[in-house]
Amino acid sequence: MILPAFNYFGVIFVLGFLLGTMRAIWLSPATDATSAVLIELPLMLAASGYVARRIVRQRGMGVPAALGMGAIAFVLLMAADAGLALLLEGRDPAAWAADLLRTPGWIGLAGQVIFALLPALIAFPGAPAPRRPVRPPEN
Repeated sequence: MILPAFNYFGVIFVLGFLLGTMRAIWLSPATDATSAVLIELPLMLAASGYVARRIVRQRGMGVPAALGMGAIAFVLLMAADAGLALLLEGRDPAAWAADLLRTPGWIGLAGQVIFALLPALIAFPGAPAPRRPVRPPEN
């Protein structure tokens, strides 16, 4: 559960860093911070769902293991987010946490909570399996 959590966190963190950089440089100045987050969030959640599905299915995880994976990945994500806020923006952890309670911070936080829950939702019995293309029979 720990290695899959690091994998899940790592892939999504790198993508989030890249998209967040593009959001801050190009999107936020063209719109506003809330609109920029609302544009970025569906992309992040779609990627999170894809990565979580691959890990959960490959490892054959049940709900408890997938929930643990999501929780560990969430803690790693929050720690990395707070660390970047300190290193890149000079915001201390208290200021970073306070920003999570303001718009658009709470929207991003809601997305991070969904990120944490996605592995368990995917592992839940009855969750739809990924579609596979139908191959024609070989002759």
